[in-house]
Amino acid sequence: EPDVTIVSGLKDTVVAEGDDVTFRCQVSHENARDVEWKLQDVALQNNEMNEISVEKGKIHTLTLRKVTEQDIGTVTFRVGAHTSTA
Repeated sequence: EPDVTIVSGLKDTVVAEGDDVTFRCQVSHENARDVEWKLQDVALQNNEMNEISVEKGKIHTLTLRKVTEQDIGTVTFRVGAHTSTA
């Protein structure tokens, strides 16, 4: 299995309370396994507040819905041994 690396990392984002915010990270290979999203060191699951998806096989996205002050912090995307933060 090829070593999957991060081609395009996360970008810092400022958003108003109550709005949605989307983070994108592009990886080098499709169907990457061992992928994880975190907010403030807490692993995120795909649910009604956090939408986690993959576009075109290589672009991993995280959308945080209706953000609040409690959502302020560092978002981390990890694939294998590689990480990107915003």
